Amino acid sequence: MFWGAAAAVIALDQLTKALVRSGLARGESWPEPDWPVKIRYVTNTGAAFGILQDQTVFLVITAFIGLAAIYLYYRYPPFEHAIVPVAIGMMLGGAAGNLIDRVRLGRVTDFIDVGPWPAFNVADSCITVGIAVLLTGYVLLSPAPNRVAHDET
Repeated sequence: MFWGAAAAVIALDQLTKALVRSGLARGESWPEPDWPVKIRYVTNTGAAFGILQDQTVFLVITAFIGLAAIYLYYRYPPFEHAIVPVAIGMMLGGAAGNLIDRVRLGRVTDFIDVGPWPAFNVADSCITVGIAVLLTGYVLLSPAPNRVAHDET
C-alpha cells in the first residue's frame, strides 16, 4: 500500500502539472476570475508559501533528507493501522513529486488557486492530507500510555 500510494501520487502529480504547463501560459488562469477555485499556472523556486526563493540546492538536499525521514517513519510507524502506509505513501509521493520538478525544471509548478491562499499542487495536497491523517490517527488510534495507579491512603 505504501509504494502504491507513493507511485499513484507521483503519477497524478506529474500528469496534472504537465497538463497545466501544456495548456496554460504562466500566470494564466481558468475558468473566469470570479470563480472561488481556479487553475492558475504559477511556479515557485522556493518552499511553502514562497519562502527560501531561489535556494534550489538547499531545497533539493532537504527534500532528500525528508524522503529518508518519511521512509523511516514508514518502517517504524508510531501505531499500527491499515491507513498508516497509505498516508505515509502519500507524503513520500508528494515530496518526490515536488523534488522531480525542482531537479528537472529548477522550480515547482503550482496551479490550484483557492482565494487568498498561495497556489499549490497535487503533491502539496497529498503531503497535507497524509500529515492530517497521521495526526488524526495518532490521536484517535494510538494506545494510551501506561498509567501508574496511585493509592490514596
